[in-house]
Formats: sequence, C-alpha cells, structure tokens
Amino acid sequence: MRIYGEGGVTTLTLDSPHNRNALSARLVAELHAGLAAAAADPGTRAVVLTHTGTTFCAGADLREARPTGPRELIALLRAVVELPVPVVARITGHVRAGGLGLVGACDIAVAGPGASFALTEVRLGLAPAVISLPLLPRLDPRAAARYYLTGERFDAAEAVRIGLVTLAGEDVDAALAPVLDGLRRGSPQGLAASKRLVTAGVLRAFDRDAEDLAELSARLFGSAEAREGMTAFLERRDPWWTA
Repeated sequence: MRIYGEGGVTTLTLDSPHNRNALSARLVAELHAGLAAAAADPGTRAVVLTHTGTTFCAGADLREARPTGPRELIALLRAVVELPVPVVARITGHVRAGGLGLVGACDIAVAGPGASFALTEVRLGLAPAVISLPLLPRLDPRAAARYYLTGERFDAAEAVRIGLVTLAGEDVDAALAPVLDGLRRGSPQGLAASKRLVTAGVLRAFDRDAEDLAELSARLFGSAEAREGMTAFLERRDPWWTA
C-alpha cells in the first residue's frame, strides 16, 4: 500500500497487483497503519482510499484463509467507520465480495465507468457475513436480497441506485473534486461530530451483530462446501453443485 498526503487529503492506495488487492494479512495491517497515521495528522481533513490496476479490491485472499480472518476484517471495517476523519472511496475498477464491505464502510464512495461490483460469496459456499455490518444499514433491502443471493455483477449506476456508491461519473476525479473541496473546508471537530451522527446506525450493527457474524463466517469458511467452492475458484472450474 502507498500513502500520500497533500492539501489536507491523505491518499491510501491499495497496491497489491499480484492478488488483485485482496485483503491479505499484510494489506489489512498496512491499512490499519495508514488509517492511524491519517487520524494522527492534524492537517488531514479526509482520507481517499483508492487502488492501482483494474481491481479496487477482490475481497478476502483465498490463498491464506485463516480462522482469525473474520475478526480481522471486522476490526478493519470498524476502524474505517470509527475514524474521526471522513474516508472516501475512489473506485475505477472491479470490487468483489469483501471489497464491497470496504466500500460500504467508507463515508462517501465515487465510482468511474470502469467500476463493477459483485457479491460472489454465494458461489463459493460462503455468505457476505461480516461485510453485512456496514452494507445492510446502507443498501436497499430488495437490492441486497438480489445481489446477496445471485452473485450477479452490477455497474456503477446500479451501485448508486442501491446505496452502495454515493455518485458515479465518466471522470471520477472531476466527480470527486467538489466532494474533497467541501471536506477541506470542514473543521476537524465538525467533521468528526458529523461523521458520528451518520455512522451511528452502522456502529449499532457492529455492537449487536459482529460476534455472531464472525462465528458464521468462520463456520462457513471451514465447511466442505466452502473448501470445494474456493478450490474450484482457484482452479478455474465450476464447483460440484453448479446446476
């Protein structure tokens, strides 16, 4: 991950092309460090979370699935939601599975025409368990049911319609410019207090459901169906249950 600061904005760039910016233990640790550094900088008014390559985030790194993974992801998502500085996702590529949780944890998300989204867990014998913590409070319920259950891919315009993304534009940086200008004009106290107001419902979901969803995620990851689904994905074949 790369960190760059200028003009009141700290940019955290997901830069792990070998695994499509999947949330490996290393990348999760780097994100925590980057968020903490931004929070400690009195000159930072916003964090922009962006990426290199054609994928924003592919979700969990299936090659290093581990028992502590669900709780590590919950801690990362909560760190984004609780950060006193607004976090803005800048998306110009693909977002899959747990990557949608990262987008959902951000306060504002801006997507370009190359962005696409899919909750693919159901096709791997899994479910969007812990990422439901930031997603379900934000998403249209009918849309959540559709995309949770089908794993269909959808574009930036649909992501805006269902509440995952704030705005979409042909030029993502032009769309982002007035957002960042507004954040730069905010006071640290005003931004932090306003963020607490708009994230209160999301944090209540963490307090209420995080432990149950972590256990569900761990149980699914350890199941025979999930092992088959992840193996089939890595081997680029259909799992046995495909009709």
